[in-house]
Amino acid sequence: MNWEDLRHFAAFAQAGSLAAAARLLGMEHATIARRIAQLEARLGLKLIDRRERRIVLTEEGHRLSDIAGRMQREADAALRVAAHASATLTGSVTLSAPPAYAAAILARPLTELAEKNPGLRIQIIGEVRYASLDKREADLALRLGRPEETEMIAVKLGELPFRLYASSAYLARTPPEDRRYIANAGAMAHSPQQGLLEKLNKGANFPMGASNVELQKALAEAGAGIAVLPDFMVDANGALMAVEPGAVLLTRDIWLVVHPDMRSARPVRAVIDCLKDAHRRFVARDGEDFRTRTSTEAPAAQPPH
Repeated sequence: MNWEDLRHFAAFAQAGSLAAAARLLGMEHATIARRIAQLEARLGLKLIDRRERRIVLTEEGHRLSDIAGRMQREADAALRVAAHASATLTGSVTLSAPPAYAAAILARPLTELAEKNPGLRIQIIGEVRYASLDKREADLALRLGRPEETEMIAVKLGELPFRLYASSAYLARTPPEDRRYIANAGAMAHSPQQGLLEKLNKGANFPMGASNVELQKALAEAGAGIAVLPDFMVDANGALMAVEPGAVLLTRDIWLVVHPDMRSARPVRAVIDCLKDAHRRFVARDGEDFRTRTSTEAPAAQPPH
């Protein structure tokens, strides 16, 4: 049996006439009549009575119209399910990101995205090391610096400025020649921040150090010395102040990386759009205090399509 023949017959049964069915389906009434004739021939049943001036359903036609009506309602329900599925996001997305950046800039936007899409599950892995997208340790990654993986798609979100920060109390009580710096220790011992500190302050004393920027910030707030911190971590009304407010010590690029096989998945695409928008909103909110160029796309090895 041809479903199209049955669909045309169901429209006739619902509308009550060939002309009304034609209007319902947006086609010529002769097409409706031809489809019904084809259905009758396939079933070997007479479904409509053409002997009277008004075409009516036969007894078999009434029985089949009930079945066809149920099938049409199920088909309509399937379309509604498909429409709902295409309008909602379901699935799991794992994002690897620098912890401080994720906490300061991404926590609220990603929470809002998850609340709008109850079927979406977002996992944030805050880590300094680079998660492997090839091994599916993460679906997306944010990296400080241009990615080295040649097979990945990379999107530059912007540049993050770093400055020298210390507590106002420490700067007030410590002469410039006696000031000490908080070192980048552990996994950050070879970071650009530490390299620049050592270059600018040859023989500098680093009495204290920490392996992540959160601890470095806490030490600076406690008066341990001067730390190199990204602007996004420092509250304008907080305990820290820039040692030289107008001087950006260095900038680091922030890149979004995705495996080519994952970039078109709707949940992944939604998180990508959320990350881009979150960074744009952060830059717009902080304006001149945080000079960051945004949303410059570039390939790690090949142009994204």
